[in-house]
Amino acid sequence: MLQAQIFIDKDDLLGTRPLYDFIMQFLINNNVKGATAYRGFMGFGSNQLMKRPDEIFSFDEPPMMITFIDEEEKVREVLTLLRASYKGGFIITHPVEQFKA
Repeated sequence: MLQAQIFIDKDDLLGTRPLYDFIMQFLINNNVKGATAYRGFMGFGSNQLMKRPDEIFSFDEPPMMITFIDEEEKVREVLTLLRASYKGGFIITHPVEQFKA
């Protein structure tokens, strides 16, 4: 199995639609087994500028991460299709194992 993590800003749009909403619906439409969207408390990217959206008088965009797990071939196929619609964000993947007790 492979896990993908997609890092974006909460306020990013694709057209007039929130990007996180587009990505989650995209994952549903492509029959991904499951996904979760997380809103970050604080973060920074390659620009090394700290984003602290909950501080008073801060206008920083909150960081977000969408993560999903599926079979490796499915994850790579879905990410390739997603990149055809949206070029931004930062995406990583890594192998995972499902724990069964």
